[in-house]
Amino acid sequence: MKIVRLEDLKGTDQEVVSPAGWTSVRFILKKDGMGFSMHETTFPPGLEFDMWYKHHLEAVYCYQGRGVLTNRDTGEQFDIVPGTLYALDNHDRHTLKAIEELKLVCTFNPPVSGREIHDEDGAYLPDTD
Repeated sequence: MKIVRLEDLKGTDQEVVSPAGWTSVRFILKKDGMGFSMHETTFPPGLEFDMWYKHHLEAVYCYQGRGVLTNRDTGEQFDIVPGTLYALDNHDRHTLKAIEELKLVCTFNPPVSGREIHDEDGAYLPDTD
């Protein structure tokens, strides 16, 4: 059994602050052997960020704030509000814009190692371990 508390991770190497402005606290990583990683990600108001997880599948649950998710291949837009989950099950190119501060729980498969930030395509690199 593993117990992980947000306050114990803040300020450690499991809290990643992106140059783009988002913050991700990584609760479960590849090293934990669970087969997925789980993060709390915070998008400040006004942040608009393009992502494309070519090497990962991601599910995202919003529990605070308000934003807009755009599928960049279809142009479809979706309101992201508390109680909304979106799954990027086709390696979807997407843009997330925070209207209010967004608090999100993100799950990745395969799991990330911990310090990843997005490359120029908006992806995390594949794990080569």
